[in-house]
Amino acid sequence: MMRIFFIILCLGFVAACESGGGDVLVTPEETEPDTGGGGDDETPIDSDGRTPELPPGTTNPTPDTSIVRREPLDDETGGGFARNIEYRNDQGQDEFVVDNIAFDGDNVYTRGDPVTGIAQLGSFAVYEGKEETSDPVTGASLNTFTYRAVYGRSVTGQTEFAIVRSGSYIDYGFGGFVYQRNGFDNDGNVVQLVLPNEGDASYRGDYAGIRVFSGRGGLEFVQGDAELRIDFKDFNNGQRGVALFVDNRRLFDSQGNDITQEYLTALSTAGAEGGGLFGDLNIDEEGGSGASVIVETDEDGNPVLPRIRPVISPDDADANGEITGELRELADFDNGSTQATGEGTYYAIISGEDAGEVVGVLVLEGSDPRVSGTNFQETGGFVVYRQ
Repeated sequence: MMRIFFIILCLGFVAACESGGGDVLVTPEETEPDTGGGGDDETPIDSDGRTPELPPGTTNPTPDTSIVRREPLDDETGGGFARNIEYRNDQGQDEFVVDNIAFDGDNVYTRGDPVTGIAQLGSFAVYEGKEETSDPVTGASLNTFTYRAVYGRSVTGQTEFAIVRSGSYIDYGFGGFVYQRNGFDNDGNVVQLVLPNEGDASYRGDYAGIRVFSGRGGLEFVQGDAELRIDFKDFNNGQRGVALFVDNRRLFDSQGNDITQEYLTALSTAGAEGGGLFGDLNIDEEGGSGASVIVETDEDGNPVLPRIRPVISPDDADANGEITGELRELADFDNGSTQATGEGTYYAIISGEDAGEVVGVLVLEGSDPRVSGTNFQETGGFVVYRQ
């Protein structure tokens, strides 16, 4: 019932809502070689007891087949509703088609405007749902909701991801993500995985995503650097040690303005006030800790968001190259404390005969220090290459 109320609220007061504005980027038949495995089923897979579980998608993965994973359907928050995500550029149109999302125009998302919004985040492209549509009977013009998509594809074409989110709900809203190892690369070669049993490897690449909120509307973008480390020889019993790090994240509003420092200032204020946002900031007798966040910068001197670090587990990776793991966003304060300001999960797939690249998506949630009683949900994608 609450979800229905939020939809009616936006429909009845369009001026107060932002206007704007899978499962696979191409169908399984187009991506999967005829090797007898895979497929994009609606039935969730058996994750063999791992925590966190793999998202739904390919039911019988192997190292020699394409694998498609999508966000689980969540009727409460709206996650996982975006379906049949398709990227089209066969005639130079550079657009997305996204199914099963209401009030996003005609389901076609075009490249973002670099003047009024964002068209690119690092090596990844940004797309916008149409800002208006028309009644096919009366011809009347109708405003739509804000929907944005981030799309990333590796330089080889072996892997790709897409993320769709909305800023028009007083909750996280409807959307979805998909990530996949394709059946063929850009040159038409069959994609296979040969997973090493010895040695360590480091992977580096770009990270970008979308932030939406519970408790208020609007959306924001994030961009940063991702590093994945894999220990192929340990843990024992065929397990691999995996660690994902995301650094140098900058925060942008929907018009492309850098608002990272504004966010960090609010984070320091929350730390100084103490109490509800972070549980153990060593609150003093006056009710505040006096702690300020230590601001880190990238190589160009830009302030960046708190770093994202992994929670290491012995069951993060399997023989098919699929990875799941938990994450924490950690902020350092000048009173010597380190606080988790967000937590979440990441999912990834390794690809290549030399295990040369990895694609993945993470979902991170936490309290937004700028507006009391609100939470953020950050969904970001990454493509990293073996160094």
